[in-house]
Amino acid sequence: MLDSFPSLLVATEFPPNASGGGPAVLRQMLRNWPVDRLFWWSCFPERDARFGQRVAAHRVATIPRGFYPSRKLPQTRSWILEQIWARWATRHLRQTLRAFRPEVVWVVPHNWAVPPLAAALPQAGVRFHTTVQDYVDTLTNTCRFGRPRVARMAALADLLYSKAATRDATSHPMAADLAARTGSHAVQILHAGLEPDEFDFLATKANGTGAELRIAHAGTIIVEQEFAQFVGALSRIRDRLFAPVYIELFGSHSYRSRTWFDPSWMREHGDLAAPALATALRQCTWGFSPMSLIDRDPRYNRFSFPTKFISYLAAGLPVIALGHPESSLMKMAQSYGLGVCLTQGDPDWLAQQLLAALSNRNPLTTFREEMLRCGRTEFDADRTRKVLYDCLRNRPPAS
Repeated sequence: MLDSFPSLLVATEFPPNASGGGPAVLRQMLRNWPVDRLFWWSCFPERDARFGQRVAAHRVATIPRGFYPSRKLPQTRSWILEQIWARWATRHLRQTLRAFRPEVVWVVPHNWAVPPLAAALPQAGVRFHTTVQDYVDTLTNTCRFGRPRVARMAALADLLYSKAATRDATSHPMAADLAARTGSHAVQILHAGLEPDEFDFLATKANGTGAELRIAHAGTIIVEQEFAQFVGALSRIRDRLFAPVYIELFGSHSYRSRTWFDPSWMREHGDLAAPALATALRQCTWGFSPMSLIDRDPRYNRFSFPTKFISYLAAGLPVIALGHPESSLMKMAQSYGLGVCLTQGDPDWLAQQLLAALSNRNPLTTFREEMLRCGRTEFDADRTRKVLYDCLRNRPPAS
């Protein structure tokens, strides 16, 4: 059986136990891969192992502390990384390939990992599979790294996609966009998924007691303006609902200093490992997934897809989706009747829609069948994992 698992090197910016939705997807997909045949290359070192991903060996082309572009001197730092660090990191990656001799490389072209990956892999003589989770040329990266530099990085990411033996993308719009621009087609949409026991849980979960309306938000709040609008609308209707409302925040960032944060009905739980997060989410009533309403960052808004959406389905939570109608999130949410779709920021309209939705005492009963249909159609972890493993084994499905 072990012979069917080639030695695999995962190559990306983040370490095996990084927080966030992207790393969580990789860990879920790798859950059956033998540790002694799993290697890792990244730009950041491991900070802790609490998410439980073990590897046979991990090599780090470390970006020096304080050099990652941020608000202070972002252009200077980016120049140093592109002109000096990336060349050293390319040599480091080539040395890693010689040391580990992987049979296949799983590439996730994330931010500063892209230049060394693109410089080393196409000529390395090793088969590689590319998964695009997020585009490099988002608004945030453009502001931090500079527009010309981000354009160069985005072109290199496209190269890693087109030169791969097999490839996948994180959303249907992204897959279509990549195919149109590169001429290369994804074998599947790869994202987080529901495991068999989670499908069983979703099918049999009982409705809550109604003692509290608990609205979960998992992960970093990317669009704080929209989140504040949601909080404002919710605060207007709290006293008109059948039970007290609480917003439950799960993630590595604290928002207690924000003007919209009210500790009397908002609770922070920190960045929980997958089992603890799943257990905590199951105690909630709804899951909230916001994206930008004004499409200010279309390269993120229209093509990335929030992992929290799948986490909510796995926990049996109907979804409150808020975002621009053309966003990947809203296109998915509007294709299935699994919660509430909010596409406007007008306070009166938002409050009216939330009042109608949250007055439902048994939302899971209302939306369960569509949640199951969405999960089975779009987010079956076993099916996704099988296709990925076939690609890594050089047995990709026929196109």
